[in-house]
Amino acid sequence: MNLMDAILNSGGSPVSQIARKFGLGEGDVTKAIAGLLPALTNGIKKNVSQKSGIEGLLGALTRGGHERYLDDTEAISRGNAVSDGNGILGHLFGSKDVSRQLASRTSKSTGLSAGILKKILPLVAGLAMGALNKQGNKSGTLPGLKKSRSKSGLGSLLSLLDSDGDGSPIDDILGIAGKLFS
Repeated sequence: MNLMDAILNSGGSPVSQIARKFGLGEGDVTKAIAGLLPALTNGIKKNVSQKSGIEGLLGALTRGGHERYLDDTEAISRGNAVSDGNGILGHLFGSKDVSRQLASRTSKSTGLSAGILKKILPLVAGLAMGALNKQGNKSGTLPGLKKSRSKSGLGSLLSLLDSDGDGSPIDDILGIAGKLFS
């Protein structure tokens, strides 16, 4: 399962909640998420490739509680969801300008306004981190990797992220981290 599938198939229906929050159709929200996710995964890959990047990601996944955005339909509408997402974006992109550029670029491909996309982006960041955390915990791989930081633990997480071998973006998120342990 890739990130998009994990978000769309979560029990809490975050797409419906975001649609209601911004007065959009679920199809528009799905387009927004699909347009924003590649940049988020690239940001995660970039961070993981840096020194101590894997430890930082594991810390964010285990301490952040982001899975609540997938499980609880109301969590995505609470004020702390936006501030939490903005924190993720700040860590991934380093600058609000990058987020603004992403919203502008995604606006062109989705037909949604850059203003709406800027508001949705922090929520999508929280959803992405929640999906990563849920998948890692569901398989039992994330706790094992957190304890061992081993090459085999990383390999297990990588296989989890691309369990169906489809080459989806989620398997690339941590793929670069494997080089850190070679």
